Amino acid sequence: MKAPVVSVLMPAFNAEKHIAAAIESILQQDFTNFELIILNDGSKDKTGQVIDQFKDPRIYRIELQENQGLVKSRNQLVAASRGRYIAFLDSDDIALPHRLQAQVNFLDLNQVDICGGAYYSLYEATGKKKASKERYSDADIRALMTISSPLCNPAVMGRAEVFKTHPYKIGKDYAEDYSLWIDLALAGCRFANLKERLITYRIHDRQTSQVQNSETNTIFKKSREYYLAGLGIGPSFAPRSLSFSNRMKIAIPFLMQLNHKIPNISVGANYEIYARFQFRGNGVLTPFTRLERLMVSTVVSLYGRLA
Repeated sequence: MKAPVVSVLMPAFNAEKHIAAAIESILQQDFTNFELIILNDGSKDKTGQVIDQFKDPRIYRIELQENQGLVKSRNQLVAASRGRYIAFLDSDDIALPHRLQAQVNFLDLNQVDICGGAYYSLYEATGKKKASKERYSDADIRALMTISSPLCNPAVMGRAEVFKTHPYKIGKDYAEDYSLWIDLALAGCRFANLKERLITYRIHDRQTSQVQNSETNTIFKKSREYYLAGLGIGPSFAPRSLSFSNRMKIAIPFLMQLNHKIPNISVGANYEIYARFQFRGNGVLTPFTRLERLMVSTVVSLYGRLA
Protein backbone atom coordinates (compact mmCIF):
# COMPACT_ATOMS: atom_id res chain seq x y z
CA MET A 1 0.00 0.00 0.00
CA LYS A 2 1.34 3.42 -0.97
CA ALA A 3 2.31 5.58 1.99
CA PRO A 4 0.19 8.72 2.59
CA VAL A 5 1.72 12.19 2.51
CA VAL A 6 0.52 13.01 6.04
CA SER A 7 0.03 10.88 9.13
CA VAL A 8 -2.39 12.56 11.55
CA LEU A 9 -1.82 11.26 15.07
CA MET A 10 -4.55 11.36 17.70
CA PRO A 11 -4.07 9.96 21.23
CA ALA A 12 -7.33 9.47 23.13
CA PHE A 13 -8.15 8.73 26.76
CA ASN A 14 -11.72 8.94 28.07
CA ALA A 15 -12.55 11.24 25.16
CA GLU A 16 -16.12 10.16 24.38
CA LYS A 17 -17.49 13.71 24.62
CA HIS A 18 -15.28 15.35 21.99
CA ILE A 19 -13.51 12.75 19.87
CA ALA A 20 -16.24 12.46 17.22
CA ALA A 21 -15.87 16.14 16.34
CA ALA A 22 -12.07 15.79 16.25
CA ILE A 23 -12.23 12.79 13.89
CA GLU A 24 -14.81 14.45 11.63
CA SER A 25 -12.65 17.57 11.35
CA ILE A 26 -9.85 15.45 9.87
CA LEU A 27 -12.08 13.44 7.54
CA GLN A 28 -13.47 16.74 6.19
CA GLN A 29 -10.05 18.18 5.28
CA ASP A 30 -9.51 19.75 1.86
CA PHE A 31 -6.28 17.73 1.64
CA THR A 32 -7.19 14.03 1.42
CA ASN A 33 -3.91 12.09 1.13
CA PHE A 34 -3.56 11.23 4.81
CA GLU A 35 -3.89 8.46 7.34
CA LEU A 36 -5.49 9.10 10.72
CA ILE A 37 -4.01 6.93 13.46
CA ILE A 38 -6.03 6.92 16.67
CA LEU A 39 -4.60 5.38 19.83
CA ASN A 40 -7.26 4.57 22.41
CA ASP A 41 -5.13 4.61 25.56
CA GLY A 42 -7.09 2.30 27.86
CA SER A 43 -10.21 4.47 27.99
CA LYS A 44 -12.86 3.42 30.51
CA ASP A 45 -15.71 5.34 28.91
CA LYS A 46 -17.31 4.97 25.45
CA THR A 47 -14.38 6.34 23.48
CA GLY A 48 -13.92 3.02 21.65
CA GLN A 49 -17.59 2.86 20.69
CA VAL A 50 -17.45 6.37 19.26
CA ILE A 51 -14.38 5.48 17.17
CA ASP A 52 -16.22 2.37 15.91
CA GLN A 53 -18.83 4.59 14.25
CA PHE A 54 -16.28 5.78 11.66
CA LYS A 55 -15.64 3.41 8.74
CA ASP A 56 -13.29 5.53 6.65
CA PRO A 57 -10.42 3.33 5.33
CA ARG A 58 -7.89 6.08 6.12
CA ILE A 59 -8.46 5.50 9.85
CA TYR A 60 -6.06 3.15 11.63
CA ARG A 61 -6.69 2.26 15.24
CA ILE A 62 -4.44 1.16 18.07
CA GLU A 63 -6.35 -0.22 21.08
CA LEU A 64 -4.69 -0.51 24.51
CA GLN A 65 -6.31 -2.22 27.46
CA GLU A 66 -4.34 -0.26 30.06
CA ASN A 67 -3.52 3.44 30.12
CA GLN A 68 0.15 4.10 29.37
CA GLY A 69 0.15 7.91 29.47
CA LEU A 70 0.45 10.64 26.90
CA VAL A 71 4.21 10.55 26.21
CA LYS A 72 4.31 6.82 25.47
CA SER A 73 1.13 7.16 23.40
CA ARG A 74 2.60 9.94 21.26
CA ASN A 75 5.81 7.99 20.70
CA GLN A 76 3.88 4.84 19.77
CA LEU A 77 1.82 6.82 17.28
CA VAL A 78 4.96 8.33 15.73
CA ALA A 79 6.49 4.85 15.39
CA ALA A 80 3.35 3.59 13.62
CA SER A 81 3.17 6.50 11.16
CA ARG A 82 3.96 6.06 7.44
CA GLY A 83 3.60 9.61 6.11
CA ARG A 84 6.29 12.02 4.93
CA TYR A 85 4.83 14.53 7.35
CA ILE A 86 3.37 14.02 10.82
CA ALA A 87 0.53 16.19 12.09
CA PHE A 88 -0.91 16.16 15.58
CA LEU A 89 -4.47 16.70 16.72
CA ASP A 90 -5.69 15.95 20.22
CA SER A 91 -9.00 14.17 20.67
CA ASP A 92 -10.73 17.26 22.07
CA ASP A 93 -9.64 19.74 19.38
CA ILE A 94 -10.98 20.58 15.91
CA ALA A 95 -8.93 21.05 12.74
CA LEU A 96 -10.19 23.72 10.35
CA PRO A 97 -10.78 22.35 6.81
CA HIS A 98 -7.72 23.98 5.20
CA ARG A 99 -5.31 22.97 7.96
CA LEU A 100 -3.49 20.02 6.35
CA GLN A 101 -3.31 21.60 2.89
CA ALA A 102 -1.84 24.84 4.23
CA GLN A 103 0.89 23.09 6.18
CA VAL A 104 1.79 20.62 3.41
CA ASN A 105 2.12 23.52 0.96
CA PHE A 106 4.36 25.42 3.37
CA LEU A 107 6.62 22.47 4.23
CA ASP A 108 6.95 21.50 0.55
CA LEU A 109 8.16 24.99 -0.35
CA ASN A 110 10.25 26.02 2.66
CA GLN A 111 13.34 24.73 4.46
CA VAL A 112 11.46 24.27 7.72
CA ASP A 113 11.24 21.18 9.92
CA ILE A 114 8.35 22.10 12.23
CA CYS A 115 5.32 24.12 11.15
CA GLY A 116 2.73 25.34 13.66
CA GLY A 117 0.13 28.02 13.24
CA ALA A 118 -2.30 30.41 14.77
CA TYR A 119 -5.49 28.99 16.31
CA TYR A 120 -8.70 29.73 18.15
CA SER A 121 -9.06 28.93 21.87
CA LEU A 122 -12.55 27.75 22.76
CA TYR A 123 -13.36 28.10 26.46
CA GLU A 124 -15.89 25.36 27.04
CA ALA A 125 -17.23 26.74 30.32
CA THR A 126 -18.33 30.02 28.70
CA GLY A 127 -18.47 29.19 25.00
CA LYS A 128 -16.21 32.14 24.25
CA LYS A 129 -13.68 31.86 21.42
CA LYS A 130 -10.42 33.81 21.37
CA ALA A 131 -7.89 34.19 18.53
CA SER A 132 -4.28 33.42 19.44
CA LYS A 133 -1.39 35.84 19.02
CA GLU A 134 1.64 34.09 17.61
CA ARG A 135 5.18 34.88 16.51
CA TYR A 136 5.93 33.41 13.12
CA SER A 137 9.67 33.40 12.39
CA ASP A 138 12.23 30.79 13.39
CA ALA A 139 14.22 33.37 15.38
CA ASP A 140 11.18 34.56 17.35
CA ILE A 141 10.01 31.02 18.12
CA ARG A 142 13.47 30.03 19.36
CA ALA A 143 13.73 33.18 21.46
CA LEU A 144 10.30 32.79 23.04
CA MET A 145 11.19 29.29 24.21
CA THR A 146 13.03 31.06 27.03
CA ILE A 147 9.65 32.04 28.54
CA SER A 148 6.93 29.80 27.08
CA SER A 149 5.96 27.21 24.49
CA PRO A 150 5.55 29.23 21.26
CA LEU A 151 4.01 26.32 19.32
CA CYS A 152 0.55 24.86 19.89
CA ASN A 153 1.18 21.10 19.82
CA PRO A 154 -2.15 20.01 18.24
CA ALA A 155 -1.60 22.59 15.46
CA VAL A 156 1.87 21.28 14.56
CA MET A 157 2.94 19.42 11.43
CA GLY A 158 6.54 18.44 10.84
CA ARG A 159 8.86 16.20 8.89
CA ALA A 160 8.43 12.61 10.02
CA GLU A 161 12.15 11.91 10.36
CA VAL A 162 12.43 14.70 12.94
CA PHE A 163 9.87 13.11 15.27
CA LYS A 164 11.23 9.62 14.71
CA THR A 165 14.76 10.78 15.55
CA HIS A 166 13.74 12.91 18.56
CA PRO A 167 10.97 11.16 20.52
CA TYR A 168 9.03 12.76 23.33
CA LYS A 169 10.88 12.30 26.63
CA ILE A 170 9.57 9.88 29.22
CA GLY A 171 8.89 11.71 32.49
CA LYS A 172 7.95 14.94 30.76
CA ASP A 173 4.18 14.34 30.80
CA TYR A 174 2.07 17.53 30.91
CA ALA A 175 4.93 19.56 29.32
CA GLU A 176 6.09 17.00 26.76
CA ASP A 177 5.61 19.36 23.83
CA TYR A 178 7.70 22.18 25.33
CA SER A 179 10.48 19.74 26.20
CA LEU A 180 10.45 18.42 22.64
CA TRP A 181 10.62 21.86 21.03
CA ILE A 182 13.66 22.64 23.16
CA ASP A 183 15.38 19.41 22.09
CA LEU A 184 14.64 20.19 18.46
CA ALA A 185 15.82 23.79 18.76
CA LEU A 186 19.12 22.72 20.30
CA ALA A 187 19.48 20.08 17.56
CA GLY A 188 19.27 22.81 14.92
CA CYS A 189 15.76 22.21 13.60
CA ARG A 190 13.97 25.11 11.92
CA PHE A 191 10.55 26.39 13.00
CA ALA A 192 7.70 28.48 11.64
CA ASN A 193 4.14 29.38 12.56
CA LEU A 194 1.58 30.09 9.85
CA LYS A 195 -0.42 33.27 10.26
CA GLU A 196 -3.68 31.59 9.26
CA ARG A 197 -5.65 29.84 11.99
CA LEU A 198 -5.46 26.07 11.73
CA ILE A 199 -7.42 24.58 14.63
CA THR A 200 -9.87 25.28 17.41
CA TYR A 201 -8.12 24.42 20.67
CA ARG A 202 -10.62 23.42 23.31
CA ILE A 203 -9.97 24.49 26.91
CA HIS A 204 -11.85 22.65 29.65
CA ASP A 205 -11.29 21.50 33.22
CA ARG A 206 -10.67 17.86 32.24
CA GLN A 207 -7.58 18.68 30.19
CA THR A 208 -4.32 17.22 31.42
CA SER A 209 -2.70 20.64 31.17
CA GLN A 210 -5.40 22.13 33.40
CA VAL A 211 -5.33 19.35 36.00
CA GLN A 212 -1.56 19.06 36.41
CA ASN A 213 -0.50 22.70 36.74
CA SER A 214 2.01 22.25 39.60
CA GLU A 215 3.84 19.33 38.00
CA THR A 216 3.76 21.06 34.61
CA ASN A 217 5.42 24.14 36.08
CA THR A 218 8.21 22.06 37.62
CA ILE A 219 8.93 20.26 34.35
CA PHE A 220 8.74 23.55 32.45
CA LYS A 221 11.26 25.20 34.76
CA LYS A 222 13.75 22.36 34.43
CA SER A 223 13.31 22.29 30.66
CA ARG A 224 13.88 26.03 30.42
CA GLU A 225 17.07 25.77 32.47
CA TYR A 226 18.22 23.01 30.13
CA TYR A 227 17.52 25.25 27.13
CA LEU A 228 19.37 28.22 28.61
CA ALA A 229 22.35 25.98 29.35
CA GLY A 230 22.24 24.68 25.79
CA LEU A 231 22.33 28.26 24.51
CA GLY A 232 25.29 29.01 26.76
CA ILE A 233 23.27 31.30 29.05
CA GLY A 234 23.32 30.57 32.78
CA PRO A 235 20.08 29.85 34.70
CA SER A 236 20.70 32.93 36.84
CA PHE A 237 19.53 34.97 33.85
CA ALA A 238 16.18 33.14 33.60
CA PRO A 239 13.32 35.65 33.09
CA ARG A 240 11.46 36.52 36.31
CA SER A 241 10.19 39.70 37.97
CA LEU A 242 13.05 41.96 39.05
CA SER A 243 13.46 45.47 40.40
CA PHE A 244 14.49 48.19 37.95
CA SER A 245 18.12 48.13 39.09
CA ASN A 246 18.32 44.36 38.76
CA ARG A 247 16.66 44.50 35.35
CA MET A 248 19.55 46.68 34.24
CA LYS A 249 22.04 44.16 35.64
CA ILE A 250 20.33 40.93 34.54
CA ALA A 251 17.52 41.44 32.02
CA ILE A 252 19.36 43.60 29.52
CA PRO A 253 22.54 41.44 29.50
CA PHE A 254 20.30 38.39 29.08
CA LEU A 255 18.57 39.88 26.04
CA MET A 256 21.88 41.02 24.58
CA GLN A 257 23.23 37.47 24.84
CA LEU A 258 20.04 36.00 23.43
CA ASN A 259 20.01 38.35 20.44
CA HIS A 260 23.67 37.59 19.78
CA LYS A 261 23.05 33.83 19.80
CA ILE A 262 19.76 34.04 17.84
CA PRO A 263 20.02 36.82 15.23
CA ASN A 264 16.96 38.63 13.84
CA ILE A 265 14.66 38.39 16.86
CA SER A 266 11.87 40.90 16.31
CA VAL A 267 11.15 43.88 18.53
CA GLY A 268 7.82 42.27 19.40
CA ALA A 269 9.39 39.03 20.64
CA ASN A 270 12.01 40.91 22.67
CA TYR A 271 9.17 43.02 24.08
CA GLU A 272 7.34 39.89 25.27
CA ILE A 273 10.48 38.44 26.85
CA TYR A 274 11.48 41.63 28.63
CA ALA A 275 7.97 41.93 30.06
CA ARG A 276 8.67 38.80 32.12
CA PHE A 277 11.38 40.71 33.99
CA GLN A 278 8.93 43.44 35.02
CA PHE A 279 6.34 43.39 37.78
CA ARG A 280 2.81 43.08 36.48
CA GLY A 281 -0.15 45.16 37.59
CA ASN A 282 1.79 48.35 38.19
CA GLY A 283 -1.31 50.53 37.83
CA VAL A 284 -0.33 54.17 37.32
CA LEU A 285 3.21 53.09 36.40
CA THR A 286 2.02 50.93 33.48
CA PRO A 287 2.75 53.56 30.76
CA PHE A 288 6.32 53.88 32.04
CA THR A 289 6.91 50.12 32.17
CA ARG A 290 5.60 49.81 28.60
CA LEU A 291 7.88 52.62 27.46
CA GLU A 292 10.84 50.96 29.17
CA ARG A 293 9.89 47.67 27.52
CA LEU A 294 9.71 49.26 24.07
CA MET A 295 13.01 51.09 24.43
CA VAL A 296 14.89 48.02 25.63
CA SER A 297 13.38 45.69 23.02
CA THR A 298 14.15 48.11 20.20
CA VAL A 299 17.77 48.54 21.26
CA VAL A 300 18.48 44.80 21.71
CA SER A 301 16.78 43.93 18.40
CA LEU A 302 19.03 46.44 16.65
CA TYR A 303 22.02 44.98 18.48
CA GLY A 304 21.07 41.50 17.28
CA ARG A 305 21.00 42.65 13.67
CA LEU A 306 24.38 44.37 13.93
CA ALA A 307 26.18 41.69 15.97
